[in-house]
Amino acid sequence: MTQTRYREVWDLEKLFPGGSQSIQICKHIEQIETKVDELEERLEFFHIPLEINDSLKVADIIEQIIGIQLNLSQANSFITCLLAQNSKDQKAARLRGRTSSISARFESAFQKIKNVLVNTNEHLWKNLLDTDRLNDYKFILNEWRENTENQLTETEESLVSNLMVDGYHAWGQFYISLISSIKVNISINGENNELSVGQTINLRSHPDELVRMESHKALEEIWTEKEDLFAKILNHIAGFRLQVYKQRGLKNVLEKPLKDNRIKEETLNAIWSAVNKYKQPFANYLNQKAKTFGDEKMHAYNFWAPITLSKQKIKYEEAVDFIIEHFSQFGPELERFSRNAFDKGWIEAENRPNKSAVAFCAGFPLSGESRVFMTYDGRITNVLTLAHELGHAFHNQAMIPVKGMNKKYPMILAETASTFSEMIILDAAMEKADSTNERLFLLDEKLKRGVMNFMNIPSRFLFETRFYEERKHGIVSSSRINELMQTAMEEAYQGSLDGASIHSWVWTPHFYITNTPFYNFPYTFGYIFSLNLYARAKEIGKEFEKSYLELLRDSGRMTIEDLVMKHLGEDITSQTFWEKGMQLSIKDAEEFISLT
Repeated sequence: MTQTRYREVWDLEKLFPGGSQSIQICKHIEQIETKVDELEERLEFFHIPLEINDSLKVADIIEQIIGIQLNLSQANSFITCLLAQNSKDQKAARLRGRTSSISARFESAFQKIKNVLVNTNEHLWKNLLDTDRLNDYKFILNEWRENTENQLTETEESLVSNLMVDGYHAWGQFYISLISSIKVNISINGENNELSVGQTINLRSHPDELVRMESHKALEEIWTEKEDLFAKILNHIAGFRLQVYKQRGLKNVLEKPLKDNRIKEETLNAIWSAVNKYKQPFANYLNQKAKTFGDEKMHAYNFWAPITLSKQKIKYEEAVDFIIEHFSQFGPELERFSRNAFDKGWIEAENRPNKSAVAFCAGFPLSGESRVFMTYDGRITNVLTLAHELGHAFHNQAMIPVKGMNKKYPMILAETASTFSEMIILDAAMEKADSTNERLFLLDEKLKRGVMNFMNIPSRFLFETRFYEERKHGIVSSSRINELMQTAMEEAYQGSLDGASIHSWVWTPHFYITNTPFYNFPYTFGYIFSLNLYARAKEIGKEFEKSYLELLRDSGRMTIEDLVMKHLGEDITSQTFWEKGMQLSIKDAEEFISLT
């Protein structure tokens, strides 16, 4: 076996030795359970603050909450990693069941504490938040107070938390297990291969059009065969979510995701307005690329195809060296972090069966580490995925010195940090291109990401919005879900994509994530925002890293609008801000058409 300087299998032993049979993880979970017991007991004596000195009691119980949150996050991240590396790990699945039950109890107790605190006299509340012990959490505590209008009674919240374990989150976990267990039979170069869904999806960028077509067809056949089962999962997740929203008085399914992401609807509308205004250059790109394949319109199975055969196989070691080299040109902190991540075995990249189809980054707040999960098979898309997930990990690293509850940042900014890191690597590769073919190849990769964020993500948003509206009136059949997906794709792509997968609602895991509703628009936000950030970084140079880290560290303690105004002096409720970012991507589309 060829030895390389970088291991492709991660090290989980340092976290909890023994994997799913680890004695330490069992003890850790038992300790969390004890901490939740103590919190529940303390609730019996926790009352509405009546005087300024009660700030000490409030601060103490908040510290107790933070401790449980960090310990739960450590345990859940470890279990997520175990199930991703082996979807058949039954012991890990049982551990997940235990932490889910504990989480439900904790969330119920946590909600009771919020309900007590928000009943504090308004004048006293303001004075409490000005005390030394609570001032750092002023934003989050005010956020609790503002959101109480959508909360249920204590009894109802407790019931919902308990039902979520088996009646909601369990469906999301079942989806992951189901899709990870599916095997796809594909013939490549005359040899039959049994691949996971993740490995099959990787074939979408294979240089051979026949392989791309066959893998697309094989997946569609599987989705058609299993569409009723996946429709059942999606309907149950959506149905549960809608019932909870209804009980809480939320009429618009976007209310919660907007609050979770700390973004105004005005800002989201400004993004979509900018995207819709400038779609034509990307439709032109797709049409032009189709012509290079001898087609009038871009076939869906050719979308990820390489425009040239340049650098089709990149060794893992080469990919790592390239990432470290160009992260170092951005700034010393990012370089130091990435070297450490590779040297310490934080990355799981090996191409093997039974792995999850979904790349992700898991944070371990107690140990100040992260783990990155993906399947690497030597393509530029894999290199960019690796850079993307390292961007998430760097965000986690940046948050280490941040206090307690301020560590938790919205997904909309998580996707900014990851996309920003991806841009560093893609732009570096383009600058190093030593021929027109090489530049064209990389330009195409860059534009694929533009299309994903300006066409594919809007299609997900349209689909999900319409699906939830129909779900309010009852179960939505798999055939109707297919129709909704097809309509959304045609509208978002403006008819520029032929044979788009009407089953993309099946294999897009974001529709099944129970902790994060409407996990779609954060990608488009992150992409355009990072375009603006990256343009500024190129202008300033390495000095930008310091201000970038400051922005990341503020990401958990203010609204998105305030964050961008503080660090960039920009009003993101204005469509103009988003148009500036899109103009940078439009130039790429124009260059592609010129080169081809």
